[in-house]
Amino acid sequence: MAISEQAVLAALAGVTDPHTGQDFVSTRQLKNLRIDGADVSFDVELGYPAASQIPALRQALVAAARGVPGVGHVSAHVTSKVIAHAVQRGVQLLPQVKNIVAVASGKGGVGKSTTAANLALALAAEGARVGLLDADIYGPSVPIMMGVGGQPQSLDGKSMEPLESHGVQVMSIGFLVKPDDAMIWRGPMATQALDQLLNQTHWKDLDYLVVDMPPGTGDIQLSLCQRVPITGAVIVTTPQDIALADARKGVAMFEKVGVPILGVVENMAVHVCANCGHVEHIFGAGGGQRYAAQKGLDYLGALPLALTIREQADSGRPTVVADPDGEIAALYRGMARQVAVRIAARAKDFSGKFPSIKISRDT
Repeated sequence: MAISEQAVLAALAGVTDPHTGQDFVSTRQLKNLRIDGADVSFDVELGYPAASQIPALRQALVAAARGVPGVGHVSAHVTSKVIAHAVQRGVQLLPQVKNIVAVASGKGGVGKSTTAANLALALAAEGARVGLLDADIYGPSVPIMMGVGGQPQSLDGKSMEPLESHGVQVMSIGFLVKPDDAMIWRGPMATQALDQLLNQTHWKDLDYLVVDMPPGTGDIQLSLCQRVPITGAVIVTTPQDIALADARKGVAMFEKVGVPILGVVENMAVHVCANCGHVEHIFGAGGGQRYAAQKGLDYLGALPLALTIREQADSGRPTVVADPDGEIAALYRGMARQVAVRIAARAKDFSGKFPSIKISRDT
């Protein structure tokens, strides 16, 4: 009995992506279906990196295909392909950078840089090509957190080569100044320096560039939002009312310049005593989750106030690389996948499909 292609497609349509809730047939992510006697083969292309999830997904797809009467051997090839997605109107994409994710807080001291570093490392762990830009001109902390230092090289005399740490391309003003130097710069100078770090770094075929934004909503932050092609922003807050008040300002800033909010991360949500196991909400309980619900924003999850997160960041090996199989690393990876899935669901960027139009005047 010949195997019906429609029967195989119907069976495969019963497998849904756990991150989107959609099947792979109706979304046209299933490609190259071939039936040769009792053998079935097909490809599935995800729009986001999910290396840790692919084995289970492949197993579910193979099981579904094998459920069709007459099917014998099944070959399922599951891959990820990240493409460029739309940014603010009037802003051009950076060469060699498909998507830029801004990690912001509105205020300092809520763990924004630690979150940005771990999200970048989590995206890389899931199979993406990732860069991390330390945009905090006055207080660069990424070099310490990523355990990397030294002067960037320039191979062409025009651009700087990013340094690399734990598989992530990294650039920071901290690589260009002495560790104890204070950046006593006015806003325009800091903005120009940041513009150079972003545009004069020779990024190499990045799927995602994670930008650790400086705290606040002043000139530097606004200039970044207006001039940098940001695919979306992640807001980091603690449950505390004071932090939430500043997070609201950060959200308002991104909304005014047309940058979508990819989600809210609630940091330092709970502390568990290492000695007795007592659970305590030092900065309040659930404030970030309530705010996300009020604003209709995606809640990416909560992270604990844990000594290990601080120790690992200070040592230059953030949690995702220091304890990749641990519970907290799993939280970061889950958040990173959610961010990537939300980016994948956004409109594609078609600017590269159209030729640039030049108008010349005959003399």
